[in-house]
Amino acid sequence: MADTVAWRPKAGEIPTDPGVYRWRDENGRVLYVGKAKNLRARLSNYFAPLPTLHERTRRMVLTARSVEWTTVGSEIEALQLEYTWIKEFDPPFNVKFRDDKSYPYMAITMADEAPRVMVTRNRKIKGAKYFGPYPKIWAVHDTIDLMIKVFPIRTCSESSYKRAMQTGKPCFPGQIGKCGGPCSQRVTIEEHRALVEEFVRFMGSYDRRVITQLRQRMAASADAMQYEQAARYRDQVEALEAVLEKSAVVLKDSVDLDLFGIAEDELAAAVQLFSVRGGRIRGVRGWVVDKELDISTGDLVEQIVQGVYTGSELPAGAGGEEPPREVVVPVLPDDADALQQWLSDRRGGRGTKLSTAQRGDRAGLARTASQNAQQALMLYKTKRSADYTTRAAALADIQEALGMTEAPLRMECYDISHLQGTNVVASMVVFEDGLPRKDQYRRYTIAETTDDTDSMYQVLTRRLARLDEDAAVPDVPDATADDVVEGTKPTKRFAYRPQLLVVDGGQPQVAAAKRALDEAGVTDIALVGIAKRLEELWLPDDDFPVILPRNSEALFLIQRLRDEAHRFAITHQRTRRKRDVKSQLSEIPGLGPSRVAALLKHFGSVARLRQATAEEVAEVPGVGPATAAAVVRKLTTVPVSAPESASAPTPASAPTPTSAPTLTGAPDTGADPVGARSGGPVRVPDAGPDGPQRPA
Repeated sequence: MADTVAWRPKAGEIPTDPGVYRWRDENGRVLYVGKAKNLRARLSNYFAPLPTLHERTRRMVLTARSVEWTTVGSEIEALQLEYTWIKEFDPPFNVKFRDDKSYPYMAITMADEAPRVMVTRNRKIKGAKYFGPYPKIWAVHDTIDLMIKVFPIRTCSESSYKRAMQTGKPCFPGQIGKCGGPCSQRVTIEEHRALVEEFVRFMGSYDRRVITQLRQRMAASADAMQYEQAARYRDQVEALEAVLEKSAVVLKDSVDLDLFGIAEDELAAAVQLFSVRGGRIRGVRGWVVDKELDISTGDLVEQIVQGVYTGSELPAGAGGEEPPREVVVPVLPDDADALQQWLSDRRGGRGTKLSTAQRGDRAGLARTASQNAQQALMLYKTKRSADYTTRAAALADIQEALGMTEAPLRMECYDISHLQGTNVVASMVVFEDGLPRKDQYRRYTIAETTDDTDSMYQVLTRRLARLDEDAAVPDVPDATADDVVEGTKPTKRFAYRPQLLVVDGGQPQVAAAKRALDEAGVTDIALVGIAKRLEELWLPDDDFPVILPRNSEALFLIQRLRDEAHRFAITHQRTRRKRDVKSQLSEIPGLGPSRVAALLKHFGSVARLRQATAEEVAEVPGVGPATAAAVVRKLTTVPVSAPESASAPTPASAPTPTSAPTLTGAPDTGADPVGARSGGPVRVPDAGPDGPQRPA
């Protein structure tokens, strides 16, 4: 392979001005659109030696046959032109927005003669005032029902309104007390317009002075012994209080901002947008972004923000509104000043601040948005593998990409987890027909090992030794046979042999697993490793990885399989650590099971208990000073693992491999704990000088 592509333009031909560039393939199709403050500096990164490029960037460069650029006068112009071209050409290597839902809004049709309140997903009603978006449509209906008790404005359709005004007969919603417009024959058009303005004013500010005024009127009516009128004011106060309760207060009343939470991996990113108006969360929406190239979080933030405030990130048009006074993002892009100026221009020049949440209430809200994004990303990847048609297509793609003779209806994935070489455990998770079989998960405890590859070899050796044994054990003993029926419960066998073994790691882990397969004499089971660094697949004895497309259902299925093995291994590893500490504490005189449990509950984690002083331990009810000192001595004399890391143990600290792993046949019982990490780093070599990696 040459250092770079043969058609690379000369460096002197590329200007140093700000501008926008387009990569094209041999048919002239635009593959990627990007912008730069300095075109020459940015494009030189793409023309670096090919082995040094990110795998997906390299694939784009090798697919392209030309690059062209357009200079502009400023970063703002570059930002605008880039987004225009992305919308025009829809390049396959730029990020893609995905969302299969539209969001309901509350709309007040202010341009009508008698404005009405309605639920809609259409953001293009002329002159309408919108509130939302709401996460569920029932939430909009509930809010409207409460609000019209206080501000009885029109709710009927346009045809009902016209018919009522022509005939002088109230509309049907007005007859049953659900419409308070002029069509109900109770108010004039001018009086109704005043009610509408009060409705909009309260929804826009959530001003509690309205509730105070209603309470005063209620008290005055009660003093005047107008109890029915006082009861109506009471019901209105309760309705407004209910509306306020549905909208949580998170910041000061004067704060208007949009806050973005983003969770991403190598292929996709989930976005959660919290809209805060008057210090209250007024709307929440989320969507998923597909990534092709390895772009930074800052660049991703920039494209997401542009998509939101031009209305193009959601097919149903849920975006495109005016930016608020402040936009809070997880990471500022490199050209944050240009993006902030662009937002201010979208707001009519009134100014919008672009910032990150560093501390206080904003940081707390940012953590909440990030957690929601993490859950949304996990759910998105799960749904991609849940549909039967999707699963069938994914299995067929895996078969084709790995050159298998049949689709892998049963796949087993293995992962190693440890804490700097201590408490080394492994997991085996099983997917059948693209779905997890949690009753067939297995946990391994590895007593002694040298590194991750040795651990993987031990686990696969143990599993393959029982491969035929598990398949031969009957489910139920034959009670009619002449032989004596054993009274013990038979071992539960697996449904059938796996067609594919997946290991978490690159070439080193795959080589260790292949050695175990060869020693066991197993030749009819395929083997592949998935390396976290670039999400590429490694086959045994193959110098180049298999790169699956970004939106491949096969890659999503394998990722989910790997993530499940990772989660299950960490769960087992943490359980063992907690059990080890309990056994150590139980050796201290005066500490029974209840006090050990009280200690762990008080400190919340093993790490905090290890760091506690004797005085802090003595604060636990039932633990005296002498016992507390004994606890501290015990935990400090026991070898303490280093902080959790993905690093493999070094030969100096790791024990020697003298025993086989222990298999624990327990099903999955726990959720994925946060913070633990699995396995060790894999040094995956780049593609060699003779050619690129083999595509799927």
